[in-house]
Amino acid sequence: MTTLLKPPTVMQPEKIPGFLAGLDEQALELYGKIPAKVGYVPHPSFATPAALEELFGEKAKQVVVPPWTHFPEVAEDIPVRQAARTALSTDGEVTLFLQYNYARYRLASLIKAQRARKSAVRARQMVLWFSRATEAHAKLVRANMALVLAMAKRTRIPNVEFSDLVSEGNMALLRSVDKFDVSRGFKFSTYACRAILKSFNRLATRTGRYRQRFPTEFDPELERSDYDVHRHSRQRDDSVDALREILARNKAALSPVERKVVMERFAIGAGGKGRTLSEVGTLVGLTNERVRQIQNTALAKIRAVLDEEFLVA
Repeated sequence: MTTLLKPPTVMQPEKIPGFLAGLDEQALELYGKIPAKVGYVPHPSFATPAALEELFGEKAKQVVVPPWTHFPEVAEDIPVRQAARTALSTDGEVTLFLQYNYARYRLASLIKAQRARKSAVRARQMVLWFSRATEAHAKLVRANMALVLAMAKRTRIPNVEFSDLVSEGNMALLRSVDKFDVSRGFKFSTYACRAILKSFNRLATRTGRYRQRFPTEFDPELERSDYDVHRHSRQRDDSVDALREILARNKAALSPVERKVVMERFAIGAGGKGRTLSEVGTLVGLTNERVRQIQNTALAKIRAVLDEEFLVA
């Protein structure tokens, strides 16, 4: 069943066919949204000459549907006082469905004729009936949005958010509006509630299958690669080994005091924690500032050897 929902197509001025040149910008936009094929639910009255006057004539019944102002992002645990909402009567519901399907019926025949031979008059008629079908469709959906919310509040599916239930129910409601046959004498709510429940069951089945394959939630911290951590650890170990080799063989030509200061400051060659400048100064009999100067000089010599022997390819 083809619906009237389609992404808008914006026609560029240089691409507008000649037979559409007489349409205004709004009509062109609506014409671009008309699908190539439109389905409808037939009714015996559509073939009668009086159908047009009864459904869209001057004396046709006008059905007013209040705007839907509820935004169900989360379930409402606390009752909230809402404005009084006028329920759609049975006669109003029948009228809206007849208008919706009759507009699609007329639009489908116009689309078929338009494919055979392009016509500006027919294009205007297509825009008119598409607008009428879209308006009736919006009223039907707006009048029954409360069904989705009410059923979603009564449904509990493990690991499924309330917003996901509402979204799934809304899609089922849209499909129900397109497929409902008013000539069978049932209320739309009976048909739609069953379709919404079936959509909830399908959602529960999909969620259960997903949980069987992916039993845990995605955690970015667990998925983070530890390659950089291991690489840094290996580089640190390699640097320590290289430094020990330089000190053991005295490749940097350090004086005994320089070698003593470096080994004590950075705990090289012995376990434990490196000593402070004050502690090293006490060991070698020098001031803190002098120990710092000797340390910097020794490190510069060691860095030069590292650059020459270990870092330069």
